[in-house]
Amino acid sequence: MKKFRKVLDGLTTSSPGGPIGSPSCGSAAGTPTAAPTPREIDVQETLISENFQLCKTVRHGFPYQPTALAFDPVQKILAIGSRSGGVRILGRPGVDCYCQHESGAAVLQLQFLINEGALVTACADDTLHLWNLRQRRPAVLHSLKFNRERITFCHLPFQSKWLYVGTERGNTHIVNIESFILSGYVIMWNKAIELSTKTHPGPVVHLSDSPKDEGKLLIGFESGTIVQWDLRAKKADFRIYYDEAIHSVSWHHEGKQFMCSHSDGSLTLWNLRNTTKPFQVTFPHGKIQKDGRKESCKPILKVEYKTSRSSEPFVIFSGGLSYDKAGRRPTLTIMHGKAITVLEMDYPIVEFMVLCETPYNNEVQEPYAVVVLLEKDLIVVDLTQSNFPVFENPYPMDIHESPVTCTAYFADCPPDIIPILYSIGTKHKKTGYSQKEWPVSGGTWTLGSHTYPEIIITGHADGSIKFWDASAITLQMLYKLKTSKVFEKPKPGEGRAAELVEEDPFAVQMVSWCPQSRIFCVVGISAHIILYRFSKYDANTQIVSLEVRLQCEPEDVISPSENENNPCFTEPGSHSPQPHHQHPASPGNRTPEGMKDSVPCLKVKDRMVRVPPGYQSDLVIQLLWVDGEPPQQITSLDINSAYGLLAFGNCNGLAVVDYLQKTILLCMSTLDLYGATDPYQRLTRSPRRNRQSTSEFCMRGLSNFYSDSKKRIRTSYQSLTELTDNQQSIDMERSKSPTSVHYPTSLHNDPRILPEPVASLRASHCSPVFYLLDNVKGPGRKLSLPTDLKTDLDHVNGHCTSPTSQPCSAGKPRVPMGPEGPRLARRGPGRPPFRKAQSAACMEISLPVSHTEGHASRRAMLQQLHGVTMYSHDEHHTTASYCWSERESRENSFSRSRSSSVSSIDRDTKEAITTLQFGESYGRKSDALPTPCLWVGTSLGVVLLIPMSIPTDQEERMEEAVTIGPSGAVLMLKGSVLRFGFLDCMGALIQSPYEVWRDLNAPEDPDRPRRRKLVHFSPSSSQDACGEGHLAVVCSERQAKVFLMPSQSCLFVHNITESSFVLRADVVSVCNSVCLACFCANGHVMTLSLPSLRPLMDVNYLPLTDMRIARTFCFTNGGQALYLSSPTEIQRITYSQEMCDNLQEMLGELFTPIETPEAQNRGFLKGFFGGNAHTFDREELFGEAAAGKASRSLAQHIPGQGGVEGMKVAASGVVGELARARIALDERGQRLGELEERTALMMTSAETFSKHAHELMLKCKDKKWYQF
Repeated sequence: MKKFRKVLDGLTTSSPGGPIGSPSCGSAAGTPTAAPTPREIDVQETLISENFQLCKTVRHGFPYQPTALAFDPVQKILAIGSRSGGVRILGRPGVDCYCQHESGAAVLQLQFLINEGALVTACADDTLHLWNLRQRRPAVLHSLKFNRERITFCHLPFQSKWLYVGTERGNTHIVNIESFILSGYVIMWNKAIELSTKTHPGPVVHLSDSPKDEGKLLIGFESGTIVQWDLRAKKADFRIYYDEAIHSVSWHHEGKQFMCSHSDGSLTLWNLRNTTKPFQVTFPHGKIQKDGRKESCKPILKVEYKTSRSSEPFVIFSGGLSYDKAGRRPTLTIMHGKAITVLEMDYPIVEFMVLCETPYNNEVQEPYAVVVLLEKDLIVVDLTQSNFPVFENPYPMDIHESPVTCTAYFADCPPDIIPILYSIGTKHKKTGYSQKEWPVSGGTWTLGSHTYPEIIITGHADGSIKFWDASAITLQMLYKLKTSKVFEKPKPGEGRAAELVEEDPFAVQMVSWCPQSRIFCVVGISAHIILYRFSKYDANTQIVSLEVRLQCEPEDVISPSENENNPCFTEPGSHSPQPHHQHPASPGNRTPEGMKDSVPCLKVKDRMVRVPPGYQSDLVIQLLWVDGEPPQQITSLDINSAYGLLAFGNCNGLAVVDYLQKTILLCMSTLDLYGATDPYQRLTRSPRRNRQSTSEFCMRGLSNFYSDSKKRIRTSYQSLTELTDNQQSIDMERSKSPTSVHYPTSLHNDPRILPEPVASLRASHCSPVFYLLDNVKGPGRKLSLPTDLKTDLDHVNGHCTSPTSQPCSAGKPRVPMGPEGPRLARRGPGRPPFRKAQSAACMEISLPVSHTEGHASRRAMLQQLHGVTMYSHDEHHTTASYCWSERESRENSFSRSRSSSVSSIDRDTKEAITTLQFGESYGRKSDALPTPCLWVGTSLGVVLLIPMSIPTDQEERMEEAVTIGPSGAVLMLKGSVLRFGFLDCMGALIQSPYEVWRDLNAPEDPDRPRRRKLVHFSPSSSQDACGEGHLAVVCSERQAKVFLMPSQSCLFVHNITESSFVLRADVVSVCNSVCLACFCANGHVMTLSLPSLRPLMDVNYLPLTDMRIARTFCFTNGGQALYLSSPTEIQRITYSQEMCDNLQEMLGELFTPIETPEAQNRGFLKGFFGGNAHTFDREELFGEAAAGKASRSLAQHIPGQGGVEGMKVAASGVVGELARARIALDERGQRLGELEERTALMMTSAETFSKHAHELMLKCKDKKWYQF
């Protein structure tokens, strides 16, 4: 443990408008406060570096870009290979393992060593790998790299240790599975075919041993040649030459005939008695045309021929449809006797496999199911029922049902939330599934002791939200919410709807959830916010809507004369609260020139709707178009159920909404939030003559990632659209003023000449808002404006208590008709206001990882990451007055000089609101007790504290107005602010206050009236002395600081990175303590102790980070995190050493000792006279003694990581050694147990043989020779 002691001195007094405080202390300009009495803080930190280790835990979802499939019929586990070299092994629910080839080469084929606990993978780099599945984390035992030939097909007979490998040259090699060494026995292509054949037969596409005789190997070549090779005699038994190319071959279990599928859509059945021509040729989907010719059909890519005792054989194949049926979906055809069933699939078929009761190929197969691997789904069809129903998939394979656009992770949730979500979600599940159990039931999994309720939330491009139960490293969908049901469906042809792109207008951009109060908030790409409340009862409700005007004005100059007829502040008594107000899209909302104004992007349903139990919409907030400019994307959101408030911001400003009273409390530009505490001197430049529209920069965010093409596959990787069209538009955008609020000389004397603020509220009536500005004792903030618009704020000495305005009249256009003429067509022809919503799954863009790549790339990436157009001062002005990269290297040292060369920035620079958080804090240094506050972080590294006054009584809370004072403290950091966290003076995490959930739709109980029950975590509640203060942790993309409140002293500061920047940061609970977890753009994952910000862990986890990971990475308590590793998969990781140690216990067992089913008794005479199948000794043929050694240059043996010894157990130190020793003992015990079982089986077999031999001897003892 380390004890940190720091004497806290008060901030140095400074006069208003004077120089900014020292770089290590954030200060607020205002009235000087007396320095508090120095005292010591004792914080005992318990976290050390040994508490942290980073490792992957489990991967959920559908394997991205699958390529291969395999099934172990005894162990009943399934393996899926992918194009990126990954292998997913699935068993019963909870048994889910992910393996990755180091080479990253695509997996071509998978072969289980049936009931042996091993798997062979053949990869596109012509390497064979043997995986050991007898451990919870499979490892590669051996690898064999082919140097001169390319692998095309592999076959491993049941209970054989010799693997047949076909190559592109047409040769067949044999590999010993135990040693992974090539045998000297090779079947050369020129020996397999006749010498008179003039053409090469092509690559090997099929290998299989005859069910009748294991010494006969059937080799299928691509050109249509089929050879049965006698392994003992080393010659061909027969050769078949067919005109059509072969895709697959399947044996009848008796070994007397086999079926082939061909490229012309035909199936041929061959009998071994006559191989000159096929016994039967069928075109299952080819009809005879009028002229007598067959329809041309697509190739049948695979066929399986399976027999059944109780019915006709099954012939199952994929493909084979006729070419003239355009637009038909991929199909799987099941031919059972004379019945033909065609199953249409949603996606192309990659592979399918029929599951049979027996692993022996010479017995009646008895198929019971068929596993179909599609490009984006996995389905299993029940063959035992005539209608062939589909099994209900227990795995979370539908994460990507609609592309994922955002994620959220909540650990240690209330224990009652998962059952209630599941009970409601099950009511909406699909029906019609097979009643039988899921056939992939292998492995074992038990609920570990280190489990707690966890929930993952995913937002999707179609506006849907999915809640997943992520407890105990599993994933199961609980509940699905469709946000699009709140809005009217856009009808094609209508004016506003026609201009909107039809794809993904409801895409989810971010979510905020309070598990305790069950309040849920969704931010959509169309600049809308939906607030949901949870109820167990259905209800009829009217959707309440608020519309907010939060947009930069397009005009540089709005003279008072233009606005004096449209006063924006009404008389104090002229307001009458209304529950909501909504502006329908109508011609009255447009200027005479046809320009959009005060129109939302979507239309909320304005009628009574019936909502089912679950999450029910309570409030919809939409940002409005302003003078033809679409609203900017919402970049930050926070909601607090105890306060009943919701705050959100974008690059224009901040808005606070009271969702209990359904009113807008605050709507201001970022610049106006500073009041007299603006740390920058903002300068304007002269007006530009050539001004272009900024609409091309608007409505970006998620839409940045979609190209203009609307027909691309969403889950494919796409390149980013250009963020700027030309330098002129960049300059034009930067010349925009973020606010058009020009304060007159005397605000409180003449209300008639008040201009409308840019962030004026677009609602008919709102609750009174009191902008409680700090008393300015001296000269106020002055903006350097053009001479004709010079304003002075010196006279603003008191509190402005005017209520918010009525909307200005829409009759008079606010677009001046000057020499420039009306500014119409702000969008180019055919340019929608926003493009198709890009899912986080579709992002494959490398981020800058070095300082030399330039800040422009970093800022461009942040634009895409946060969904906002942000500008840095060092991007386009090398001689700018302020440069983050160079001048902030000295601990954010702001010069005390107020000259424009050091601490001034352009007034028109957009400053986005990047993070928000409600909490009990101290808005000013002079505060003695904590009050509700809103912490605001901006893209310029500024932290603002906005104190609030909230009525405590329930009745008063619903009637009286919440008072907000925007001018609180101002703190400074380097880079955009990302996260806030609050600790008490003992270092414990302070939770945000919340309201205990109550069902508003429940029947009224007169004895127990429903009242709000609030839970507060006051900073001083855990202290002996009231008002001792608390610690505030603030993390930006470059830096982390810990401040003591209310003195605002900076206790600790840590520069997280210089060459990169932080993408995600969270204050999380780990090992009964707290730390700051950070994820950087260069792939590093870091943890810092709190409050000292001492580095505890820094791991280069990902060498390169792409946009998909950047947008979806999130931390949670318990040392866990997740991100979208591919468009269809969620990867969960842990950075806790404790969880790494317990991971082996939490994972499922892939291999369970199961006795291999006995082969059917063939009878003595049938076995004696039926052939030599059971006397075939492969070791005698393929061993080194008989076949010799293979050429060393042909293949290279690569030893694996030693199996158990080389397995990377996610632990280190003594605990890791113990874990490895324990697993080694388990492995040894399993092998000894298996040896005992085999010995017992051999003894039983010997006794049976002895008995039969004795009986035969007695039977033949007294017979004469002629009686035989």
